[in-house]
Amino acid sequence: MSQPLTRLHQQLPQLVLRSDDDSRQHYGLDWTRYYQPAPLAIALPGTVAEVQGIVRWAREHKVALVPSGGRTGLSGGAVAASGELVVSFERMNRIGEFDRVARTVQCEPGVVTAALQQFAAGKGLCYPVDFASSGSSQLGGNIATNAGGIKVIRYGMTREWVAGLTVVTGTGELLELNRGLAKNNTGYDFRHLFVGSEGTLGFVVGACMKLALPPPPQAVLLLALPALADVMRVFEVFREGVALSAYEFFSDQALGYVLARGQQPAPFDVRAPFYVLLELDDPTHSGDDTALKLFERCLEQGWVLDGVLSQSAQQAQQLWRYRESISESITPYTPYKNDIAVTISRVPAFIASLDALLAANYPDFEVIWYGHIGDGNLHINVLKPPALPLEAFREACEQVNEQVFALVRDFGGSMSAEHGVGLLKRDYLSVSRSEQEILLMQGIKNVFDPDGIMNPGKLLP
Repeated sequence: MSQPLTRLHQQLPQLVLRSDDDSRQHYGLDWTRYYQPAPLAIALPGTVAEVQGIVRWAREHKVALVPSGGRTGLSGGAVAASGELVVSFERMNRIGEFDRVARTVQCEPGVVTAALQQFAAGKGLCYPVDFASSGSSQLGGNIATNAGGIKVIRYGMTREWVAGLTVVTGTGELLELNRGLAKNNTGYDFRHLFVGSEGTLGFVVGACMKLALPPPPQAVLLLALPALADVMRVFEVFREGVALSAYEFFSDQALGYVLARGQQPAPFDVRAPFYVLLELDDPTHSGDDTALKLFERCLEQGWVLDGVLSQSAQQAQQLWRYRESISESITPYTPYKNDIAVTISRVPAFIASLDALLAANYPDFEVIWYGHIGDGNLHINVLKPPALPLEAFREACEQVNEQVFALVRDFGGSMSAEHGVGLLKRDYLSVSRSEQEILLMQGIKNVFDPDGIMNPGKLLP
């Protein structure tokens, strides 16, 4: 054990520390596959006091700190590749006081998303922020990246559900932000600075989370479409006629990788170029056949080729698996991911321009399309050919990035809609942020983290 780690152990004798190779490999990397983890060690605090002690020790010894939750991020925000101390919050995973009147609950940062959802359900409520990684992602990481997911069009991002935060800043100070108040009009709301800050200002050590009434019974409708342009036509029809909770799309190539795992049958007898999955208030429970009428209208227009409407909760879950299994099914192919967004009204024109750009620049690579297109968010995944070295593949993708992001800038969009900036997108921050904004962001970081120890090298260039 190095001298600084020995000193940390002396100062915090109850703190769990790991420095074996397996732990350093496991905790030093998120779902990004373009970096080699090389952390100094892993600290697993169990209390807020231990987190404060870690930060004060890091300031004294000039050691960088990297927060670690479920490590499901895709931009390298939880990567420790330069001798940092990883601070994992998996031991701080308790759900605390529940306020039924306010519909809020106190949570530690290591609470897994699905555990909060299950807790809410047990109280007759729901925590509606949801995504494919809900079984492993942790609340602190969700807050640090302002995670979105599959139901943003109805419920918004994580930010909407944070009533209060407890944070430890880069100076070791403990701040209570907003304290769960519904109204608190007393100046700057620092809570919202920490949501989406990717651990660069400090560590979230507690959160007061809002809960909601459960939605009405939901049905899932999976549709097969002949063309990419039809995706938004169908969206407009259904958005006007029914209450949507989710509107997802994916390509036939994406479905092919899901089916290749052999765990699900093909949803239709004949494959189609594209698919959309809609979750909506259940017409079978209400006796309303609006959804089927809308489907028939799209069918008559030629925008839809086929469709299936879930008849049970189990079938709805089965249909969701076609969409939620995509990321896991293509992970072995080391995808280079772009997570971009534009305003919904500009999606059709943006898709047309982007489709042409990708076809021209990736002729030898397989491109997998999917995303939360109902909120303007597209996921573009370029798969690495097996024989191409990783660095050469990444370099080729980054060359095309310049053109992709130039198009995003022209459409007034975001180069990172929900995965954050991290390491992978840091040098492209100017696509979505002006020079003046970046300078202000750097100034804010200097206030909360004057020594630059909090997740350095992430988010800000």
